[in-house]
Amino acid sequence: MAQVTDEVGHAVLVAHGHPSDPEPQEVAMQALAASVARQLPGWTIRGVTLAKAGSLESALCGLDDPVVYPFFMADGVFTGHVLPERLRQTGKTVRQLPPFGTDQILPSLIAHAVHDSAISHGLRPAETKLVIAAHGSKTSSTSKHTALELTGRLSVLTSFSRIVVGFIEEAPFLADAARGDGPGLCLPFFALRAGHVESDVPQALAKAGFSGHLLPPIGEHPTGPRLVADALARTQQRVAA
Repeated sequence: MAQVTDEVGHAVLVAHGHPSDPEPQEVAMQALAASVARQLPGWTIRGVTLAKAGSLESALCGLDDPVVYPFFMADGVFTGHVLPERLRQTGKTVRQLPPFGTDQILPSLIAHAVHDSAISHGLRPAETKLVIAAHGSKTSSTSKHTALELTGRLSVLTSFSRIVVGFIEEAPFLADAARGDGPGLCLPFFALRAGHVESDVPQALAKAGFSGHLLPPIGEHPTGPRLVADALARTQQRVAA
């Protein structure tokens, strides 16, 4: 983990959000921002979603040289086009960081998380199948590639008997990838608890006959705020250098 500097900064953490019901994820992002701020004394950190109208623009008001941290699981249309365009329209000079899901530390965090989860459920990792539930996309390959790259890293970092990935929006679909008998864990490779995590993932697992344990989305892991804080702190270290 990066060492937090004495430098202070301004940051806005941005998630996609749910357009038809933006408030719950807006509240979740505010809670994440508060957790990250506790790791970075003196920083001003705000959490918003793109789904809530005007939230991003309001969060940027009054911040000098802010850093924008996309709380997304992959680079794609939203981090590459939608978010930059929204930022451009504010007229502010900002630094947009790579998204949460592409942080090089994240696979190690996940490896420890799923290992500890297996043990806490009385499972032997070497006898347990790990299913990564990811979003996927019908229009972009980056979501799939990010999840597949994670799976490859986890195969080296963990001792699970088998690691597979299944998607909500493209093949291989989660309902197919999760099929099979024996002990198992399913980790949602999602930033926030929303429609996919609360309905699509459980429904796909039920269709697959998956009898294992469904874990919370990785974005909710207790060490997540430290990972975000370290990414923000590194921006100040580069500026100081």
